[in-house]
Amino acid sequence: MDVTLRLAQDPDADALLGRSPLAALVGMLLDQQIPMEWAFKGPATIARRLGADDLDAHDIAAQDPEAFAAVLSEKPAVHRYPGSMAKRIQQLCQYLVEHYDGDAEAVWKDVGSGAELLKRLQELPGFGKQKAQIFLALLGKQLGVRPTGWREAAGDYGQPKSFRSVADITGPESLAKVRAHKQEMKAAAKAAKAAGK
Repeated sequence: MDVTLRLAQDPDADALLGRSPLAALVGMLLDQQIPMEWAFKGPATIARRLGADDLDAHDIAAQDPEAFAAVLSEKPAVHRYPGSMAKRIQQLCQYLVEHYDGDAEAVWKDVGSGAELLKRLQELPGFGKQKAQIFLALLGKQLGVRPTGWREAAGDYGQPKSFRSVADITGPESLAKVRAHKQEMKAAAKAAKAAGK
C-alpha cells in the first residue's frame, strides 16, 4: 500500500496513512466525536511519540496500558477521550496480532467479496457497521481494494462522488463538501427529533 491520501490535510500524517494499513485503520477508529482531520492526524502523532516511523500492531498491543494512554493524553491530546481511545487502539492491535499476525493489510488482502470484507471489518474491535462501511468505501475509492460487490457492501458510502464520508476526501474542496453533508445530516436529525416530541 503506497498511495497519496489527504485525510489529515497534513503532508506527513497523510503520507503515513497512505503507506501504512494500520495507520489508516487507527485513523478510522479515532474518527468519532472529533474533526476528521484531527482523527487522521492521530496515527502520525502516536508514531512520533513512540519514536517510530510507523505503527506496529505487535508493539502497541504489548504496551503497558497506562503508558500508552499517557502517549495519547500528552498535549495536544490525540483525541477528546484519549484514555478510552488508547484502550480501543490496543484492543484493535491485539485483535490484529491474534487473527492476522499483526498485519492490518491482511484484513482486506485477497478477500473474495465486498460482503466478506465488510464482515471482516465489522469483526474489528471498535468497528460497527457504519464505520466498517465507510472504511470499505475508502479502501475501494482511494486504495484500490475492490473485491466483487464492494460498492454494494459499502452502502451509500460506496456511491461515486457521494461526499458522505472520509472515503470521498481528496483535498480541501471535498473535505468542505463532506463537512457540509455531515452538518445537513445533523440538522435533519435534530429537526426530526424536535418534530417527534
